[in-house]
Amino acid sequence: MFGSQAQPIAIWQIDAMTTIASSGFNSRPRLIAYWVTTALVVFELAMGGAWDLLRVAQVRGLIERLGYPIYFLAILGTWKLLGAVALAVPKFPRLKEWAYAGAFFDLTGAVASLFASGLISASTMAYPILMTAVALASWALRPPSRRLRSVEYEQQRVPTKLSHHAQHGKC
Repeated sequence: MFGSQAQPIAIWQIDAMTTIASSGFNSRPRLIAYWVTTALVVFELAMGGAWDLLRVAQVRGLIERLGYPIYFLAILGTWKLLGAVALAVPKFPRLKEWAYAGAFFDLTGAVASLFASGLISASTMAYPILMTAVALASWALRPPSRRLRSVEYEQQRVPTKLSHHAQHGKC
């Protein structure tokens, strides 16, 4: 039968598995999910930005049907490309927060524009709604190195000169 001779498991193997499973931010599945969703968002912003700047016929036609001026594509395209770069490069967590906010505003604005213009259909609404969910997932799954640290965290981590002087009665 299957498993009739069980292999002994070393204590370090159990400890390693428990540590990996319990570490929410550093778990392998979470990290993979973060990079997959982030790659999709970066790809969407980069391709969307390039298509906007190139004024691809399909994009130009949609912008015209929505009632926006054509120069709007240059503005959107530039910000999308900058957002893609911000999300792709390491460090700069505050810049990433702005890029995620921009992606969220862009995608939810697309849904609102389609709704307001009457261009509502499953085919037109599905993609921006799906990409909004992907962007939110990418934001929520960020590892600590790509998150803004709270003021409270920083104060606990690194005492300021003021707190150092206050602790030693030098105020």
